[in-house]
Order: sequence, then structure tokens, then C-alpha cells
Amino acid sequence: MADLDNKDQTEMDPADMEDVEEVEEEETGEDNSKARQLTMQMMQNPQILAALQERLDGLVGSPSGYMESLPKVVKRRVNALKNLQVKCAHIEAKFYEEVHELERKYAALYQPLFDKRSDIVRAAYEPTDEECEWKQDEEEELTVSKQEEMKEKAKVEEEKKDEEKEDPKGIPEFWLTVFKNVDLLSEMLQEHDEPILKHLQDIKVKFSDAGQPMSFTLEFHFEPNDFFTQTVLTKTYKMRSEPDESDPFSFDGPEIMGCTGCTIDWSKGKNVTLKTIKKKQKHKGRGTVRTVTKTVPNDSFFNFFSPPEVPETGELDEDSEAVLAADFEIGHFIRERIVPRAVLYFTGEAIEDDDDDYDEEGEEADDEEGEEEADEENDPDYEPKV
Repeated sequence: MADLDNKDQTEMDPADMEDVEEVEEEETGEDNSKARQLTMQMMQNPQILAALQERLDGLVGSPSGYMESLPKVVKRRVNALKNLQVKCAHIEAKFYEEVHELERKYAALYQPLFDKRSDIVRAAYEPTDEECEWKQDEEEELTVSKQEEMKEKAKVEEEKKDEEKEDPKGIPEFWLTVFKNVDLLSEMLQEHDEPILKHLQDIKVKFSDAGQPMSFTLEFHFEPNDFFTQTVLTKTYKMRSEPDESDPFSFDGPEIMGCTGCTIDWSKGKNVTLKTIKKKQKHKGRGTVRTVTKTVPNDSFFNFFSPPEVPETGELDEDSEAVLAADFEIGHFIRERIVPRAVLYFTGEAIEDDDDDYDEEGEEADDEEGEEEADEENDPDYEPKV
């Protein structure tokens, strides 16, 4: 009987086995679902994400151990490749020196066009009807009715201007508008800077002469004004195109080594880079209070012409390094983008082009966010925030 009982316990009907398997699968599915939910909850925890990111950051750039495992004879050949790479870096440095020479050459070709731009902006030259004719792109073309509406509106505006006897010269506030339209520059502008920048007539880029160390100078040309005596303010950036002997593999093109501003001859009471404050001081012994006047630095775009000096050792504190890094970025942007394409920053077209560079990333981020929201909605334990 015992044997029969054991047989009954160990042998089961095939149909019953299928039921057991289905139950096991259901239980396993539930476990996986709970595990996924738990994982999602963990990944939504900022502390867990920060710890995970820190761990991943620690792995980036860490040696795999492969190089250490190589035979000595192979390591020797790898060293030969690294020596070749150093030679490549020196050739690349020469390449950028020649690029600088090309920039000098083509700067001379661009300059007559930039000079004419300046003449139009400051009303030294009135362009002809032919020069003012602009052919719109197909996307910009308007319907006939819309064109008529625009012409009528323009006619009314012209008549209104004639009545008010307005006669603007050139393109008023051209460069100030450019500055306002560019985030990198508008962040530097203060309200007290704007009346001064209304007098800015042109910005020019001058490259160092052939055979001289690499550098470029930004020239800010102002019309005579009540704020300072000069008509030109300058900022010179010194560059170097050679690999660092201690770290040749870090070479990635010319780097700015330092910059020199200029002393602004401010008219009396017009220096916007300084402000006067009144401060109360209490005498320790007598307890009397007096008011003292103190002059302190003031936020202004014109601090751009007084950058921190780089000591001969090249060592700077963190604050000075941050200021110089931002300064170099601004100087390079003015040289590479603002001066060559000023009218497009004035109209906003260049800004739209710059924004287009980020649209795709934004769309991807939106898509990812949408996927996360969809996952949350499908999560049975998800509770939307009210």
C-alpha cells in the first residue's frame, strides 16, 4: 500500500501538470511585474540616480587593464605609435598657423564690405534702390492681396512719419540691438550701458601681422560722445598654436593664452564701471555713527575692457579662471560670429539658426519625456500629482 501511495503522489495526470505549469508562469509573470515596478520606483529616486551616476562617472576613462596585460614587446610598439601621434600634433599646430594666415588674407577681402556696412549704419552712405532690392525666398513670398495690404500699411506709416517730420539717419541702435539679441552679450549689458552703446558705430577684427605671434584685436568704434574721450576701444587676444610639452595629446587647435584691454578715459561722473555707495560706521569707543562714501566696482559691459591679468606663472585662482574662460568665449564669438554676420543678428535670423541647432535635441528630450509619461500611465501603482 505504501508503494501505491507513493506512486499516486509522484505520478500526476498530464492535464494536471499543464495546470501547474500555467500557475507557475502566472506567478513568475507577477514577480517580473513587481520587479519592474520596484526598479522604476528606484530609478525615480534622485538619491539612487545620483549614486548610480557617480558610479558611472567613476568608470568613464578608467583603464580596462588591457594595456597592462600586453607583452613587453607589444607595449614597446605602442610607445612608437604614441611618438608618431606627438609628431601629428606638431603638424596639426602648423596647419592651424597656416589657417591663421588664410584668415588674415581673407579678412582683407571682407573688410571693404564691412566698411560699406559701417557707412550705411552710421549714415555715411545711402544705398541705391538696386542695392536695397531684396529677393524673398519662396517661403517668404506673400499673396497678392497680402502684398497690397502691406503696401497700404507702409504708405500710411510713411505719411505718419512725414507728419511727425522724423528723419532717422542710417540704422539707429544697430549694434545695441545686436547685443540685445544675443544672450551671451545681453547678459553683460546693464541699463546704464545702453545709452553708451547707442554711440557704437562698428566692430572690427584686426589680425596680427605675418611673422608675428598669433593674435587678434577687437576694435569698438564709437562716435564722439559725452561718456569717454576715445573713439576706439580695443581688446587684444594672444593665441598659441603648439602642443604642450607636458601633455601633447591634449592639443586641439589654437588656444587663447591671455588678453589685454585698454584704459577708458571716462568723462567726469560718467564711469559706469564704478558706483558710489554710502556706508554707516560706528566708532568702537565713543559709539558715534558716521556716514562714509565709498567707490566700488559696478556691473557693466565695459568691464570687458579690463580683464584679469594673467601672471607670468600662468597660475590663476578659480574666480579669475572663470572670468577669463567666459571672456575668451565672448571674444571668440564676437570675432567668429557677430562681426561677420552682424545684420543677421540684428534681424534675428542668425539667432533662429542658432536655435535650430538645439531643436532636435529638444524634440528628443520631449519624446523621452512622453515615453516616461506613457510608462507612468501604464503603471498600475502610478498616482499622478495633483
